[in-house]
Amino acid sequence: MREIVMDTETTGFEPDKGDRIVEIGCVELVNHVPTGKHYHQYVNPERDMPEEAFRVHGLSEEFLRDHPKFAEIVDDFLFFIGDSKLVIHNAEFDLKFLNAELGWRKRPPIPMSRAVDTVALARRKFPGSPASLDALCRRFGIDNSARTLHGALLDSEILAEVYLELIGGRQPDFGLAADSRGSAGAGADSSWRPKPRPEPLPPRITDAEAEAHSKFVKKLGADALW
Repeated sequence: MREIVMDTETTGFEPDKGDRIVEIGCVELVNHVPTGKHYHQYVNPERDMPEEAFRVHGLSEEFLRDHPKFAEIVDDFLFFIGDSKLVIHNAEFDLKFLNAELGWRKRPPIPMSRAVDTVALARRKFPGSPASLDALCRRFGIDNSARTLHGALLDSEILAEVYLELIGGRQPDFGLAADSRGSAGAGADSSWRPKPRPEPLPPRITDAEAEAHSKFVKKLGADALW
């Protein structure tokens, strides 16, 4: 099973008002294991960079001017993600921007059904608790000290670790392991331990077989290795 953990950085919040994608980061998982393959691209938004956005990700208009436009990288991006599930923190936001960019290039949109939203996963697993990426890193003890600014690739790598914890850790047991109430599930007594039989089982060999075995052992002598 192939999944792509991904993140984007943008110039703002609304593509309909002229905001654009400026960075895309993707990390590949196969059977919930990182493969080391990734996709990372800075994107020229063909516009200025608002100060509020610059304070979030630190990507300036001058820096991005020398990078390719979305139209120039769209084929490579779509090839990398293929038809895999997309694991995204607040998927609605990223897909809104990706689909706007794809629509402007006459490409079909990415359906929401392809997305696994880790914000929704976290809220189901920990109702009432903060579901930000930083909060989940603190909960799971994931080192995010390098995250001084938002960055699409770094955030994707961190999100991959968070996602694996949300679905049960790096080695999900697919429900086969015993739950906290005991191996028998609901109603099981976790303090149960096997006890000796009230009466020993009767011997399964005859007297004649026992006598024959005793004679055989005597023939081996005291020097027998076993």
